[in-house]
Amino acid sequence: MSTLTVESLSDPTLETISVPPSIQPPATAKPTNRLAVFASTIAWAAVGFGALIAVWALAAAKVKGLPTPAATFTELRKLLAHPFASNGPSGKGIGLLMVSSLQRVLTGFGIAALVGIPLGVTMGASKHVWKAANPVIQLLRPVSPLAWFPIWLVAFKNAPHAAVWVIFITSLWPIVLNTAAGASSIPKDQRNVAKVFKLKRFAYVRHVMIPHTLPSIVTGLRLSMGVAWMVIVAVEMLSGGVGIGDYVWVAYNALNLAKVVSAILLIGVVGLALDAMFLRLGKAVALEEGHA
Repeated sequence: MSTLTVESLSDPTLETISVPPSIQPPATAKPTNRLAVFASTIAWAAVGFGALIAVWALAAAKVKGLPTPAATFTELRKLLAHPFASNGPSGKGIGLLMVSSLQRVLTGFGIAALVGIPLGVTMGASKHVWKAANPVIQLLRPVSPLAWFPIWLVAFKNAPHAAVWVIFITSLWPIVLNTAAGASSIPKDQRNVAKVFKLKRFAYVRHVMIPHTLPSIVTGLRLSMGVAWMVIVAVEMLSGGVGIGDYVWVAYNALNLAKVVSAILLIGVVGLALDAMFLRLGKAVALEEGHA
């Protein structure tokens, strides 16, 4: 038992009373030093990249033709010197190529979101729709994205358009399945409350189903964007035209592997930025749901 000193209302003298430890105020937690955490993260990231560069340098010394880190970074500086040149010494700048690829990815991804989110919500809300749609999805989902390219090429007679629809079919499945999983996992107590208040179908979807499903939707969008950005390189190698995938293929045929590796690094940076955007969106949605 610990003691606290309090002033009596009837007597100005101080008197001591016993206070059980269970009702004592908790000790204040020390605030986290965000700067120290950030510095630690940067330091460990530097260690990881240092190890990667060391392994890369050793591999370049052993494998003939593999570009060294120094040669790659020299080529990377050249690419970034005029990234948005429309008619430079090597054709379009690397920035314009990235923009062209991103436009295809975002178009196909956007169509997939417009189709996949309503379909996923419907599957999660209706057992009959789930039983009808899920076998079809499970049949088509394992198919390689590149296997769809000839089908879309025959359908649209246009390679860039076919590339967009390959991104669409690739992005669709994670969105549908994650959305359906979220829509089907609404707690029973929330459904009972909706019945008590006699919510109509539209009100139930708007006020109960969508808020509960939103984190799963964002997770599906994040997974789909990651897959779409990986697939666009391979699709553009097949379709040709303007884009980062075609640039990698042309550089490989010219035996300029320094350009290939430089493009790989830039593809990784853009993919990291896209993933960080959806990760931040997911945290914002989770925080909003926690405050609701």
